[in-house]
Amino acid sequence: MTEAQLKDLLQAYKAGQVDLDTVMGHLKTLKEEDLGFAKIDHHRALRNGFPEVIFGQGKTKEHVAAIASRLAAAGSTVLVTRTTREVYQEVAARLPAAEFNELARTIVVAAGEIRPTGGRVAVLSAGTADLPVAEEAAVTAAVMGNEVERIYDVGVAGIHRLLGRVELVRRADVIIVVAGMEGALASVVAGLVDRPVIAVPTSIGYGASFGGLAALLTMLNSCAAGIGVVNIDNGFGAAALATAITRLKKV
Repeated sequence: MTEAQLKDLLQAYKAGQVDLDTVMGHLKTLKEEDLGFAKIDHHRALRNGFPEVIFGQGKTKEHVAAIASRLAAAGSTVLVTRTTREVYQEVAARLPAAEFNELARTIVVAAGEIRPTGGRVAVLSAGTADLPVAEEAAVTAAVMGNEVERIYDVGVAGIHRLLGRVELVRRADVIIVVAGMEGALASVVAGLVDRPVIAVPTSIGYGASFGGLAALLTMLNSCAAGIGVVNIDNGFGAAALATAITRLKKV
């Protein structure tokens, strides 16, 4: 339940449109709902501004579908990350409105219209191989209410591709930079803009990239100011952080 939904419920009770038992029924599951294999945090949207997100990796399709169904029943937008088409088919059998992004490996079931943050997030990828992580970030940022600009395949091996799009990048409130190999793109971008840059190292690269560790260390050691770094391949985390920043525009 979101803050807006809770306000609507209480106003409906005040106006006599719903009875006390209905209100109590909603509030009883507001904190958590125990499914045995999972405890759903229905209170998270009130605390953090967005409902609990389902990390699909390692979960059975039945578990993901059951959790998604209960979140949707509570009026929450459903976002599943790190998932597969097989899981999507199980979810869609229960929630026909589910949308699957195969590249991002995400499932989204929107609960009504997404409330805009008023913020604009640019998602940059160094290479095409980084797109699964970049798309996870883009899908997450969009479902959290941001306007998203995708600027893909602008890595440092062809720096002119980035320089020709600098003005587009500068229009964003927050910039997410996704890069594998040596991870240099985040430093280059941060040196060109006066916006927060969230760097996402990916596990793309040859042996000495150590599964993304080389890019991670490059980003952490950047001499450019204004960079925050999330974990390897964590497009979701980058988008969640970007949204926390764009929501400040409303404060």
